[in-house]
Amino acid sequence: MAKGEVSHTGRIVQVDPQFTTVAIVSESACASCHAAGLCGMSESQTKMVKVPTLPSEPFSPGEEVDVILKASMGHKAVWVAYAIPLFVMLAVIMGLLGAGISEPVSGLCGIASVLVYYFGVWLFRDRLQDGYVFTIRRK
Repeated sequence: MAKGEVSHTGRIVQVDPQFTTVAIVSESACASCHAAGLCGMSESQTKMVKVPTLPSEPFSPGEEVDVILKASMGHKAVWVAYAIPLFVMLAVIMGLLGAGISEPVSGLCGIASVLVYYFGVWLFRDRLQDGYVFTIRRK
């Protein structure tokens, strides 16, 4: 793995002219524990990632590959998903408290502002998705 990139191992599921679909198994830290089956806390889930197909590098289903994303895109995702909504909520709560609105109402408005923010993210998901380009590399 090169510096400045995040990679995950996956297996190619489907290859189309436009996209190659890769299945990545995401496991919690508990999933690799030898006692995971006994405590019931382990969890793993399969995520499907669509990567633009490159005609110059033919891949076949079942092939194991690394799915790569620039680290800067990961940081951008953290800002969009966590940091900005936190700032929105705090700004709304502090602004309403400063205006003399009661704490319960300010808190509910803060939560509502985050819901509105995430609804906006959902509305613009296609535009946001275009900014995150995955690549694949043979293992």
